[in-house]
Amino acid sequence: MKISKSLFSRSLGIDILVKLSLAVVSALVLLPLFFMLSAAFMPAIEIVRMPYRWIASRIEWSNFYKAIAGNDGNFVFIRNVMNSLIVSVTVSVCTVILSSITGYGLAKFRFKGRNIVFLSIMMTMMIPFETIMVPLYMVVLNLGLQNTYLGLIVPFLMNAFGVFMMRQYLQTFPGDMLDAARIDGCTEPKIFVNMVLVNSGPALASLAILTFRQQWDNLMWPLMVAQEKRLKTIPTYIVSFAEEKFADEGAMMAVALLASIPVIILFVTLSKYFVGGSSVYTAGKE
Repeated sequence: MKISKSLFSRSLGIDILVKLSLAVVSALVLLPLFFMLSAAFMPAIEIVRMPYRWIASRIEWSNFYKAIAGNDGNFVFIRNVMNSLIVSVTVSVCTVILSSITGYGLAKFRFKGRNIVFLSIMMTMMIPFETIMVPLYMVVLNLGLQNTYLGLIVPFLMNAFGVFMMRQYLQTFPGDMLDAARIDGCTEPKIFVNMVLVNSGPALASLAILTFRQQWDNLMWPLMVAQEKRLKTIPTYIVSFAEEKFADEGAMMAVALLASIPVIILFVTLSKYFVGGSSVYTAGKE
């Protein structure tokens, strides 16, 4: 009985310690978000005042007007949001489609050199983007794609991580179901669309969210390719807004808050699939 109580007390202590640790980590992760949310509604003078007051003395709605209008009042923010949406959505859709096709082929079709192809794709993940950034820019420049949507989109239509994710997920897909469909006379395109894609929601949603967020936050490439204001994206707008001489902290926090809304909406919409997509990291066998 004493041993049982001792084990129960130890288990309870470990459970409390784990939950306390998770609460602390969660607070540390969410703290910058709470700061951004509260500072977006504050006058600039209160943001830099120490100690920091988490509740504003008054709500400064003008911060959001300044964020949208910009320091020069040309309202280019709206155009930049549309540019980011066009680039991020297009890249996400194309990446999901191409990665799922490639991952399906590597997972369910046996052909000579399959493992070599997969390892070659994986090797590209080890190459930092900064290494190929200048050669890639020269290719885009020589093709006349600078200051175009194609220049922002085409280099990111496919990525090795997407292939890896879909390949790992589709390895767990029952091969017997595919064989049964083939026996019934289904063509490979029909099998892929009506069976594989329909039952790969978690992996597709996870890849879509990760790709969208990556492109939404992409700063370096749009800075190089998009020299015209009409083609700049949200990250470049934030950088230029912060560099302006007369930008205030409240307006900058409002810009950051507005820029976060699309990603938050996407995650909330697909969260149930995103959480279920944890199995993409589980290697299965046919």
